[in-house]
Amino acid sequence: MRIPGKIQRRNMWVQVLLYVVTLGIYSGYWFYETSKEMSETLGRKDETLLWTILFFIPPLSLYSMYKQVELYEAFSEKAVERWVIFLLWIFFAPAVWFIVQRKLNETAIHQTPLATASS
Repeated sequence: MRIPGKIQRRNMWVQVLLYVVTLGIYSGYWFYETSKEMSETLGRKDETLLWTILFFIPPLSLYSMYKQVELYEAFSEKAVERWVIFLLWIFFAPAVWFIVQRKLNETAIHQTPLATASS
């Protein structure tokens, strides 16, 4: 069970394996979960489910890719050129997957654990 606002660390090799085994379906799950994690961490209420649905509709997938890049730009502490990453989405999507997941894993390692409530 995932805690809202908490970034989950994901192994890149396991993700590649899941992508292959599920014939690409895992990419939709990854897109949704990472977009939701970034949105919650930023305290935003983005339409990540809608973006994920649009991700599977070829002409509209460009919009969802752009929205995730926009979200990543806000999430990333470094000045990221949104158009470079957007073009990577179009021409070499695995690079975007690596860039976004690397930043999320880095954040997951450095996030402070939530205090547990004592009864």
